[in-house]
Amino acid sequence: MRRVLVSLLLVAGLAIVATPSPASTPFRVIVHHEVKGAKISRSALSSIFLKQSPKWGGRSIAPVDQSVRSDVRRSFSGDVLLQGIAEVQIYWQRRMSSGVTPPPVKISDEDVVAFVGSTPGAIGYVSAAIALPETVKTIELAD
Repeated sequence: MRRVLVSLLLVAGLAIVATPSPASTPFRVIVHHEVKGAKISRSALSSIFLKQSPKWGGRSIAPVDQSVRSDVRRSFSGDVLLQGIAEVQIYWQRRMSSGVTPPPVKISDEDVVAFVGSTPGAIGYVSAAIALPETVKTIELAD
């Protein structure tokens, strides 16, 4: 019995350590510098990236994704979309059959920054450590 209890405590401890806290999120959300707002909820961000909501704050918004091989996309999908990459791909296969196209995919953080910086209303996510030009700004996750 004691062994089982110790094992359960170890597993619970590993789950706590393995779960990233919002403060240590390995990505940051960026928008075109003209986009209004400084915070967005995870649910609103999820709706934008799943194209369930084409607007944010009353204005059109254009999401851009990272490559499915990207660690930052894996983090974003789990933390914001609450799904793994495979589940998101299945979602898009279903949506595409009804004529809805997924966000464009860029290969690198630099490509996402270039797209967001040159596209009014654009929103994307990049690694937390990347330097950002003045053409984009970071917005916080509100929850």
